[in-house]
Amino acid sequence: MRATAFVAKRLVFAIFLLLVVSFIVFSLQSLSKGSFVATVLGGRPASPEQVQQVRDEFHLDDPLLVRYGMWLHDAARFDFGRSIKSDTSVTSAIAERLPVTLELTVLTIVIVVLVGVPLGLISGIRRGSFLDRFFTTTSVIGLSAPVFATGIFLLYVFGVYLGWFPAFGAGDGGLDRLRHLFLPAVALAATMVAIVARQTRAVTLDIMRQDFVTFARARGLGRRRVLVHYALRNVAVPVVTVTGLLLIYLIGGTILVEQVFSIEGLGKLMVSAVETTDIPVVQGITLVFAVFVVLVTLAVDLLTMWIDPRTMYPAQG
Repeated sequence: MRATAFVAKRLVFAIFLLLVVSFIVFSLQSLSKGSFVATVLGGRPASPEQVQQVRDEFHLDDPLLVRYGMWLHDAARFDFGRSIKSDTSVTSAIAERLPVTLELTVLTIVIVVLVGVPLGLISGIRRGSFLDRFFTTTSVIGLSAPVFATGIFLLYVFGVYLGWFPAFGAGDGGLDRLRHLFLPAVALAATMVAIVARQTRAVTLDIMRQDFVTFARARGLGRRRVLVHYALRNVAVPVVTVTGLLLIYLIGGTILVEQVFSIEGLGKLMVSAVETTDIPVVQGITLVFAVFVVLVTLAVDLLTMWIDPRTMYPAQG
């Protein structure tokens, strides 16, 4: 019963947050620089009839809340209108670019988890060793390198100079898609691996000092068994939390990396829409990103509850 109430509260908060974000996204039309009518008409001289036609099409003479209600009704049916510049459906443009961005995101997270968590565990268990010092030093380098700089470096060394990976594009699917997205995913993952590794190391160091670990070792349990049965479960909650936050960070990083590697994903579409003041496209992509953030936050809460049910209970002061 308590778990059901916990999930229900999180769902209500997620819906409320989406409504707030959707209103802010819709307000981009009102806050955009210059006249929206002039943007739609492309700065061309227009007759009063043409101006009024645009105002009628976008309901610009209606109150803001009325326009927001109509837009939200359409957005709930995945109808984000039509692009001002290309006159194509915003929904179809997003649907065409979304798979590439999702594949890049999934590949990045896989690299982060498979590399960052083991590095952090090894560093925490073997504190002060050569491996610990090496991982700590490289993590500092990863934290200090901007995503676009890492991307350009990887692109030049492994894409242009050595020719091991394609230098641009997203490939045609399958292994070709994997080869094309590997360098962009590594560029995105570099900083995230460093963060996850340092977080995992800190938590592991704290756990290895706990009495229950000392007692387990005193009973003759090997290091591997202690790691699997005690350390991993306790490390999981903070690692899941920080990984969820990094997924949100991926949104900004994806935009930069897709530009560097010329990947036709949502990030590159967003940059193009901003440059051309294509407000319906910006609104649609921003709302998709907002939904992604809310879903990730909800998934982190539910996964944390599953790993450690104690997180459902408020802390007692």
